Amino acid sequence: MLALPRGPAPVRNLGSMATHDPELADELGATLRARKDLGPDYEAELTDAFLEKLERTVDQRVRRGLAQSQLQVARSGRQDRGPGTGAPFGDGTFAARFGFVTVSLVLAVPLSAIAVVNAGLTGLLVCWAGIVGVNAAHSTNAAGLLRPPRHDNGA
Repeated sequence: MLALPRGPAPVRNLGSMATHDPELADELGATLRARKDLGPDYEAELTDAFLEKLERTVDQRVRRGLAQSQLQVARSGRQDRGPGTGAPFGDGTFAARFGFVTVSLVLAVPLSAIAVVNAGLTGLLVCWAGIVGVNAAHSTNAAGLLRPPRHDNGA
C-alpha cells in the first residue's frame, strides 16, 4: 500500500503567487491534492471552495487598500473634496475607479452563478444589466454629472 505524505506538500511552479501569498498557495496545493485523491466527482465543490477563499483574499486586499487610502486622506487634512483630490470614493481618480470596478467584478462571479442557477439565461442577462448599471452610475457620479451644481452666494 502506498503511503501518502501528510502536511503541506511543496507547491510546484505557481508563478509569483507562491512568493506573494503562501497561505493561498498552500490552499491551492491542498485543493489540487484533494482533487487528485477524491477524483472528478468532487471537482466542482473543490473549485467552488477554492474560489471562495480566493474571493475573500481579494476582498481583504481591496478593503486594506481602501482603508490605507482613507487613512492617507484623513492624515493629509484636506478640506477640499472635489474631483481628483484623493477622496476615497467617487472622486474620479484612477485608484477609486479601479477599486470599484475590481470589487464589482469579483462580486459578479457569485451573482452570475446564482442568477443562472435560479433563472437561467434571463437571470444572467438581468444580473449583468444590473452590474453594468451600477458601474455606469458610479462612473457618471465620479465624472461629476450627478452632483448638484454649486451656487456661490457672492462671497
